Formats: sequence, C-alpha cells, structure tokens
Amino acid sequence: MTDWISTPLDSHLLRGALDLERTALGVRPHRLPAWAREQFPDPFLSLVEAQPSGVRLAFRTAATAVELDVLPTRTVFQGTPPLPAGVYDLLVDGRLAGRAGAPGGNVLSVDTTTWSTTLRTGPAGTVRFAGLPSGVKDIEIWLPQAEATELIALRTDAPVEAAPDRRRRIWLHHGSSISHGPNAEGPTATWPALAASAGGVELVNLGLSGNALLDPFTARTMRDTPADLISVKVGINPVNSDAMRLRAFGPAVHGFLDTIREGHPFTPLLVVSPVLCPLQEDTPGPVVPETVDGKVTFRVLGDPGDLASGRLTLNVVRAELARVTACRAADDPNLHYLDGRALYGEADFAELPLPDRLHPDSAGHRRIGERFAELVFGAGGAFAAGHRSRNLG
Repeated sequence: MTDWISTPLDSHLLRGALDLERTALGVRPHRLPAWAREQFPDPFLSLVEAQPSGVRLAFRTAATAVELDVLPTRTVFQGTPPLPAGVYDLLVDGRLAGRAGAPGGNVLSVDTTTWSTTLRTGPAGTVRFAGLPSGVKDIEIWLPQAEATELIALRTDAPVEAAPDRRRRIWLHHGSSISHGPNAEGPTATWPALAASAGGVELVNLGLSGNALLDPFTARTMRDTPADLISVKVGINPVNSDAMRLRAFGPAVHGFLDTIREGHPFTPLLVVSPVLCPLQEDTPGPVVPETVDGKVTFRVLGDPGDLASGRLTLNVVRAELARVTACRAADDPNLHYLDGRALYGEADFAELPLPDRLHPDSAGHRRIGERFAELVFGAGGAFAAGHRSRNLG
C-alpha cells in the first residue's frame, strides 16, 4: 500500500496561469485575470480562457508515483462530433515521460447558433503516473489545452517542493485558436509549447480560440504580466469573425501595441501575421462551421468583391500589420515583424493540408513550432538567446 503525501495546490506549483479561482472542490486556473473576465460578456471567451493551454504543475520530488484528482469540463458543440477527451502530459526533467487521461468530468454542451450552454455535471477523476525513475527530479504535469480543469488534490509517494527558478526567460504569447491548440494531440504538442521547449523559455500562452480580436483587456493583461519576450499573432480572428473593417483594424493594432509598451517599453516584441489559410486569403468572413461526412469543416460566407468597402482578408491584414510595424519600428528598435507564411505557407499546405480548412493538425503544429524556434529563437532571430528585459514583476 502506497503511503501518499498530499501537497496543497496553489500558485507556487503552477506555471502559465494568471489567476487561480477558488472553487468548492479546489482551484480552477485561468489565463485571464479576474478583473479582465468581468469586462467581457461573451460566453465563448469565458469558455476558452478557462481552458488551460500552456498551464502546468511544476515541482521537484523523488516520488516514483503521482496522482492528481481533477474535475475536467469537456465541451461538446451541438451538431458536431465530440472532440477527443483531453490528456495530461508528464515531463520528467524536461522530457515527455507519460500521457494519461482522467475519467469522469462535466460536459458542457454549446449551441453554436446562440452560444447558449447546458452543463451536465459528472464526477471528479484521478490522473495517475507510476513507475517514475528514482531520485530527485523536476516534474511538470501539463493540463489539457482544451478542457477547463479544476485541480482538487495532488498526492505523491515522496515529499514535493516547488520547482526551482532556472532563470529561464518568460515568453508571453497571444494568438488565436492555432496558438491555443485544441487540434494538437496533447498540451505539449501545441506549436507554442514546442517552440518554447526548443527555445528554452517559460511559456505563458494567451492563445484564445476565436478571440485574438485586439481586445483592450487582453492588451492590459499583457502589459501587466512579467515577460522577457512578447509575441502577438493576430489577424485571422478579425477576418473570420468579420468583426471590423480596415479603418478600425489599423488603429486597433496601434492601440494594442501602445498598451503593451506601457508596461514593457524595451522588451522584444514580435508581431506575427496569419499563417496561410487558403479559405480566407482573398475572401472576407464570416466563417461558419459545418459537418461534412461526419467531420467538422468550415466555409466562408464573405464576397471577394467587397474589399473596396474595407472588408478584411488575410492578405489585407498582413499588408496592414507590415505597414503598422514598419512605421513603429522606426522609433522602436525592439519591435519586429514576421510574416506568418514563413511558419506555414503554400508548400507546407501542399504537404500538410488543414484538415478542417482552418486549423493545423499535430503535424502542422510541429511544423509551425519548429519554424518559429528556428526563425525567432535561433541565431539572428528576434528572441535569440541573451536578451532579458523583464519590466514588471
């Protein structure tokens, strides 16, 4: 019989979360702070910010067995096939050493026509990892990137202490669903997680599916979050939601960057335009989901002839992002721009097409992560080793 040691779950053991909400059972990590969550009424944003992409437990222990009690909330979109259940990735001394699921959990059913939701409650479950190598080691448990997760209890067969600060640079990233990564095979397989591992940095992932919309509360959150490196991958959500016209887009980008610079005046700041998505290269949104042969795909409703009225396409937003960053970079030598097609372009689409016409699969995430690591963290890149400029914290 295992002699378990229970360790309280608090902010000392968590990385990648900006807030912890106390619940009746334990704690729920959030990727936006409480004040920001109060400023938006949109239920979909509330849903995705609570999905802990990039959030992980990090601790040092000699334990050979670990149990984590959790209550996941899985999301089902009505009329579409259910998504695979989320998984928990175990890293031992930085290497993937296990992957497990959690039984039970709640199910949140979403009506995509009204965004109304119905919650079916379920029991908590336990994630188990056993047979770990002996001796003191650093352990990380990455939470499912697309399931809201309440953390209830952590048990180990040896004492636990918070992982030591390895003085790695903190990379704060904001983007859309491609950065959030619900289509990746696991939480360490999203492209930001892969790039962070290759670059030897600590990731704070503010990839918010459908919600990279230049919201002021997101900019203020980034302004107030300690970071050594910052990237903003924007453009596709204003297009596929048909949320704004060109007249509003350019000033919104300026305002977003202005706010970040209030808290991080000298931090390397990278603006990344959308990766290739043939669906919307030259056709405005909105984009809507549909089910074809039992699989979810997307189609676009806009008219390419509407560009004269200021409607946005991916080519339009890339040109505007390049213009805005070039204008600002004249007075901001730490501001950089990267065309997203350098991460995933026409040749990549021919080799690794987007399965639903909008999102990359795990192979696509690997390609984007590898390219980002090479172009941005590599020699001569905007985030090349050696630069540390943490303005807050």
